[in-house]
Amino acid sequence: LLNSFVDENGNVNYIGFEKESGTLNLYLDQLGSVTVNENWSREKKLTYYINLYNAATVKLILDNYPLTSITDIKKPWDKKWIKYGGEFISLGEIEHKILRKMNEPRIHFVINCASVSCPKLLNVAFFAHTLENQLHSATINFINEKNTLSRDRVDLSKIFKWFREDFERNGSLIDFLNDYSEVNIDSKAKIKFKDYNWALND
Repeated sequence: LLNSFVDENGNVNYIGFEKESGTLNLYLDQLGSVTVNENWSREKKLTYYINLYNAATVKLILDNYPLTSITDIKKPWDKKWIKYGGEFISLGEIEHKILRKMNEPRIHFVINCASVSCPKLLNVAFFAHTLENQLHSATINFINEKNTLSRDRVDLSKIFKWFREDFERNGSLIDFLNDYSEVNIDSKAKIKFKDYNWALND
């Protein structure tokens, strides 16, 4: 589905997805019937929750389509409607109560909120054996394409403001950026944050 209806830039053909909504629903039902086992590897757990989040976000848009922004939906991240091991959870719970607690800040560059300023939705699913490469390339892509970087000043996505503590667990925000930036940013560079564009990623 991703390969058919998401282009290289992360733009989503929701009309095409809508025609295959039965397949998407089946996929979500299958994910929802799985019980995450504590014996699973960290990579397998991350993969499961990332795919669940992204598939559920596409379904949320389809269920409310047509619309101009995910923010047109009332409390899109708070509704408990995603089937998960015999109960229902929200997108917000997947992000904040599960993924963010796994000490992997790069998840912020692979979970998609269906908006222009979000990390792009990849046109392939995530797999445990490819996860590290996918996280690494998505982080490089987001940092260098969605932000304006120079040695003395960085204009950053608000993702770095909202989740700053996640990126500063092992150093400063600039340290984190420099691990992936094509520009060598000075440790005292001025930091500003861009307006967030919530327009639909279609």
